[in-house]
Amino acid sequence: MPEKVVIVGSGPAGFTAAIYASRASLEPLLFEGAITEENRLDGTLPLGQLALTTEVENYPGFPAGDLSAYLKSSLPEEHQWLVDMHQKEGCSGPELMHLMRRQAENFGTRIVTDDITEVDFSGQPFRLKSLSGQEVEAHAVIMATGAKANYLGLPSEEKFKNRGVSACAVCDGALPRFRNKPLVVVGGGDSAVEESDYLSKFASVVHLVHRRDELRASKIMAERAMENPKIDLVWNNEVEEILGDDKNGVTGVRLKSTVDGSQSEKEVGGVFMAIGHTPNTKFLEGKLEMTTKKYLKWTVPFRTNTSVDGVFAAGDVADDYYRQAVTAAGTGCMSALDAERWLAAKGL
Repeated sequence: MPEKVVIVGSGPAGFTAAIYASRASLEPLLFEGAITEENRLDGTLPLGQLALTTEVENYPGFPAGDLSAYLKSSLPEEHQWLVDMHQKEGCSGPELMHLMRRQAENFGTRIVTDDITEVDFSGQPFRLKSLSGQEVEAHAVIMATGAKANYLGLPSEEKFKNRGVSACAVCDGALPRFRNKPLVVVGGGDSAVEESDYLSKFASVVHLVHRRDELRASKIMAERAMENPKIDLVWNNEVEEILGDDKNGVTGVRLKSTVDGSQSEKEVGGVFMAIGHTPNTKFLEGKLEMTTKKYLKWTVPFRTNTSVDGVFAAGDVADDYYRQAVTAAGTGCMSALDAERWLAAKGL
């Protein structure tokens, strides 16, 4: 028998969709992603991007405090290692994601640690095939595969991720690590200016490093950057290496001029990448309608419907604007409700 609903992807969107679908007695089957070296390098392992962060201060319901006892009583035995790593400052990204996963399981979600690599949405029931060769059929599908932040690809960048290197100013900018310190933002578009403007509330100065001599950002955003006294525009340079040590994390950057190749160094406490995101939609090309940036397109206002009737999208795979855990969870809820009502209308 075909599944009522299959959820592809984990993270806040996928697990929230699973919680709502389970509570609606839809008995969802969720593919959380495969544990492979390719996924590790791409930052697309199970649990989503939030599992790659440290402190999470802006997810509602988790003020600063010691969650040790709660984690110990809530998590299964195989995840009790999180209790030993708990920093007693609220909730970390990995902790939050393991709690979401456990909550979905508690309501009956079946979780498969595998990637969906092929889909056939040409007729009902839909057909999906996993990396390991498992084939499933489903009446409704929720795509929640997320998007990965783009990085420069430097070994030093990988070394200091979550220790001063970030791709989300709104997520991390207010952390004590970055307050009242000089910071670097890499990029030249609207996102880079937005990140710099936001970080200027906390940093002593924000060095916006761009490899050209003018921003790609819209005129109004470019003017905002140039008028902000705490934003230092560093033209015609690119980050050649991120400097730091095991004790302090990021302590500086080495820049290289794109004009004459000369090098310089800046002492900074953090580096924020604002060079875009890539949605995890490659395997869906030609199957679902996408935007010019390859994000899945929501086709009904204020709903999570895609271009195929019965297929829904949740989280960062369809959101290139907010990209927050709480908004991903919100659309995860919406997608499950949309799928439930769609199935009911079809008598399935």
